[in-house]
Amino acid sequence: MSALIRGTIFVLDDNIDTDQIIPAEYLTLVPSRSDEYRKLGSYALAGLPERYGRFIAPGEMTTLYPIIVAGENFGCGSSREHAPIALGAAGVKAVVAQSYARIFFRNCAATGELYPWESQNRLCDEFKTGQEVSLDFAHNQLVNHTLNQVYELKPLGEVGPVIDAGGLFAYARQTGMISRS
Repeated sequence: MSALIRGTIFVLDDNIDTDQIIPAEYLTLVPSRSDEYRKLGSYALAGLPERYGRFIAPGEMTTLYPIIVAGENFGCGSSREHAPIALGAAGVKAVVAQSYARIFFRNCAATGELYPWESQNRLCDEFKTGQEVSLDFAHNQLVNHTLNQVYELKPLGEVGPVIDAGGLFAYARQTGMISRS
């Protein structure tokens, strides 16, 4: 597992659905093609209401925010694997949410794109977009350097090594569950 992720955060609230994460019109992009993977990332969170601000600056392909902090039920909606892939392609390393839609959480593990941390408290009401934070994997903590506060997170558990390996199939090959060929 990565020991530490540090950077600025993008803050969302409750019920951010997969249509907001990656609108349906971009689902024709094929993430296994490197050029289309990058393009998919450039549309991450393009379906958000304007009140959140821009996640990716005009003309850019990636975001300035490697960590997203959100409320309840992050990733609800359809079962599209494109949602965590788009966030990962945009440069997101982790999401810290109060809770997740189960399918989104599973798709994070299956694709190996990003770490779905769960907060013990409602952080989206305390944090603001652009604050400097670090995510400490060894101690299950999110440190808000702007506020000089430390927040406990629920352990990643068994999903951590799967994401570290690069997803479900890579993990299965790495652990000998399936043949490497």
